[in-house]
Amino acid sequence: MAWAMLIIAGFAEIGGVISLKLTEGFTKWKPTVACLIFASISFYLLSTAVQTLPVGTAYAVWTGIGSAGSVLVGMLFFKESRDRKRILFITGIVISIVGLKFIA
Repeated sequence: MAWAMLIIAGFAEIGGVISLKLTEGFTKWKPTVACLIFASISFYLLSTAVQTLPVGTAYAVWTGIGSAGSVLVGMLFFKESRDRKRILFITGIVISIVGLKFIA
């Protein structure tokens, strides 16, 4: 169950980061509220997951999901670079997340 919470926390982190971009420096209230909600959910679920999982593993997976997901969303919706090297290194993050799942 801790792994499920951690994965959901990672996806909430993606929502928080994307909402943060949409706030335009916290000048738009709807994305600002969404950012706060996503961040709260993300931190709550992370804090619950670390009660069972090793903190280093949980944090690495959480940040990895947030980082890789944010880059992918940026590529898909914000016309960010789709350079091969960028995709290669994001793939490395995803492989590392899967590896941590298998050894933790």
